[in-house]
Amino acid sequence: MTAPLRIPLFPLGVVLLPGMWLPLHIFEERYKQMTSECLSENRPFGIVLFDGPSIRPVGCMARITEVLKRYDDGRMDIMTRGGERFVIQELIEERAYMEAQVFFFEDGEETPQEDLADLIQSALDLLRAEVDIEVAFDPGGLGGQISPKQLSYAIAALEGFTPAERQGFLEMTSPSERLQKSVQALARIVTRNRLTREIQQLIGGNGHPTKSILRDLEDPLKQ
Repeated sequence: MTAPLRIPLFPLGVVLLPGMWLPLHIFEERYKQMTSECLSENRPFGIVLFDGPSIRPVGCMARITEVLKRYDDGRMDIMTRGGERFVIQELIEERAYMEAQVFFFEDGEETPQEDLADLIQSALDLLRAEVDIEVAFDPGGLGGQISPKQLSYAIAALEGFTPAERQGFLEMTSPSERLQKSVQALARIVTRNRLTREIQQLIGGNGHPTKSILRDLEDPLKQ
């Protein structure tokens, strides 16, 4: 971990991951102030998951890449991108918006990519085959040029993952474990989407589900 740093903090009901794009609509006065200061000082701010009862202690830095729209009343639509991960050491409530003293952390030692070749290939096959997931990158152009760390975050940033699932991926420090878990979750999403498509087709057909659909509905992927 690095030396502690004081950062602006933005608790939200979503999870930002490293490299993930996240549009935000800034409307509260305190966060208008925070965003304006970050823009003028070219500073990032931290996003942490606020799930109702508490703020989660691990978050991700967000850098403002573009102001998409400014409103007359000071509201803003901005685009952010995830950066470093951090652990909150102390919450600070001295300004209109919350701040925190944080430590940054990195993943542990990576598993050699050749040892994860089958897992990486499974992930790419799932991404190429799925038509109901919006992918922010071209799986066909990745080949062996993406690291397990990059691929695991890219998968976890896809639509279909819950905030709790993304928070789990954010907190992991093993790239290979994160990749394995994200591929397993992606497989479940792909199966669920396939079943949805097949059921929708049945509505326009004879209305009788096939044995394969019934089997998958009873135990999707058995995971």
